[in-house]
Amino acid sequence: MNFDLPQILPLLIIALTVITSIKGFSDIAFFDRYKFNVGAILGKSKQWDRLVTSATLHGDTMHLLFNMLTLYFFSDIIIYTLGIWQYLAIYFLAIIGGGLLSLWIHRKEYYYSAIGASGGVVGILFAAIAIYPSMSLYMFFIPIPIPGWIFGIAYLGFSIYGMLKNVGNIGHDAHMGGAVAGLIMAVAFAPELFFKNLIYIGLITIPLIVMVYLIWKKK
Repeated sequence: MNFDLPQILPLLIIALTVITSIKGFSDIAFFDRYKFNVGAILGKSKQWDRLVTSATLHGDTMHLLFNMLTLYFFSDIIIYTLGIWQYLAIYFLAIIGGGLLSLWIHRKEYYYSAIGASGGVVGILFAAIAIYPSMSLYMFFIPIPIPGWIFGIAYLGFSIYGMLKNVGNIGHDAHMGGAVAGLIMAVAFAPELFFKNLIYIGLITIPLIVMVYLIWKKK
């Protein structure tokens, strides 16, 4: 039997995430040990593995389903354009990047916890947008397709607003960190994208520049 690794790998990541998330739904000790928690990471135990393991846990079935469906639909774009190892690098570095930004923002809040693969998923999504900025995407529940670069700007703008106003039980900072990692890694792996889609990528980075300014000002 021949296995097509580019097709199977995203399914393996999804399967692992689904299995660990389901276990976390009913196993409180397991959930508490592997979730993102500032105190556990920066405290005496130094459990840095939580930056990655927290991405395999989700709060509920809808949270898990939304993340895994998004990952599944955009994985092929990255794998068949950049390569399978590049795909893995983007996914896991976006998870870590999102976790590190969240850790820095909440570094004084030792009680702060978070879970979900959103950082990695958003990284894959924004890498796909960097590759095909004019792709049609749907935003939230609006039934009208919009270009990917406009979606990216709107998404980042909402994430910044969410960070500042603490909107919902959502890790907006992890989303931002994942988006930054996804964009940077896509351009790093395919520098021609930067010149080909310079205007679109430049417009998408405007909210990121605003975010950096606001974080620096708040500090």
